[in-house]
Parts: sequence; structure tokens; C-alpha cells
Amino acid sequence: MTLADLDHLVVSAATLPEGVAYVEEALGVPMAGGGEHESMGTHNRLLSLGPDDYLEVIAINPDAEAPPYPRLFDLDYFTGPARITNWVMRVNCLSEALARAPFGTGVSTPLSRGDFRWNMAVPGDGRYPFDGASPGMIEWLSPHPAPLLPDSGCRLGAVDIQHPEAEGLRVALAPFLADARVSITTGPKKTFRAEIETPHGMRILT
Repeated sequence: MTLADLDHLVVSAATLPEGVAYVEEALGVPMAGGGEHESMGTHNRLLSLGPDDYLEVIAINPDAEAPPYPRLFDLDYFTGPARITNWVMRVNCLSEALARAPFGTGVSTPLSRGDFRWNMAVPGDGRYPFDGASPGMIEWLSPHPAPLLPDSGCRLGAVDIQHPEAEGLRVALAPFLADARVSITTGPKKTFRAEIETPHGMRILT
């Protein structure tokens, strides 16, 4: 059985500078790293949350050609302020995980950014199940980016994912999820609330 831990949190934004400003103001630390995803027409910046996980701000790259398919994380339809919209689980064998994953999680797709290589579960419409409360799944083929980022002094304490169908999502993820920091609770709509310990104390990111 494939067990999984949280790999990274995804903050979507209308523009990359807007997303970076939101995170840096909320946490009081600068972001680093990142680059372009040519196949998706997106770009990102990253923030270390320790040696094993990180936070990603992602937005449509206005200078890139639009892909002939929906962008990941439903970015083609993103509106409103920058916020956490998705999360990604790290698995050792993506094909095995997808055989048990919620319907609509996607197909294994090779992606890259610079020297980084990974296989990602990419849904055909760009939207993960349960309105995006269900995680993306990633299998790293290159060294993980987290330990290569500057240590921001930030560590993820917990992340709560709310959704009206929380029980269904918990059951769907039961064969995989082995990360005690992740809780899935019932709420009126999909929301994320991350508790992040920073050099300035505990901060909340939503």
C-alpha cells in the first residue's frame, strides 16, 4: 500500500506578485526559488517549510503561451484574492496511488521546471475532486526542492481542510494519508487553514 505525506500547499493568485505579497505579509518572511512551467503556462515562487515540504504560490504566466488544455489547480477560472486553494500529497508510486485515488484525480503526467522532474496526477479539466479539497498526487523523479530552498525558519504545524463532504473525502484518503498534521473537517464550503510557525511566532494562512 502506498502511504503519503503532505508535499506542499498551493496558494493560487490572479498574478504572481499578488500571491507573493500575500504570503510574505502574512508570514513575515521572503519567498525564494520557483520559475516557469512551460507545459502549463504558469509560474511560481516557493517557501521552505522545512526539509520535506514547502509552500507554492502559483499563477498564470502572462508571458507564456496558453496550453491547449486546462491549467492545473483550475487556474483558468481563478478569481478573487490570493489564497490556499489546493494541496499535494507525495507518493512513492503514482500509478499505484491513482488506482485507489478518488475518481477524477487524473492521469500520471510528466512535468518539469528547470532541473526538477516529477510525475503529477493531472485531471482532464484541471480540477481535483471535492472542489479541489482532494489532493493532487506527485511522484518526484529528481531531488525534492524543499531542502534546496533557503531555510525560512517556517514550519507547518497543521492544516485543516473543510468541505461539506468531509466524511467522504476522509474515507477516500484513508488508504493513503499518513500525515498527522492534516485534518479534514466538515464545513459549509471548501476552505484551507494552515498554522505555520515562523520566526515571528505562529501565523495563520488561509
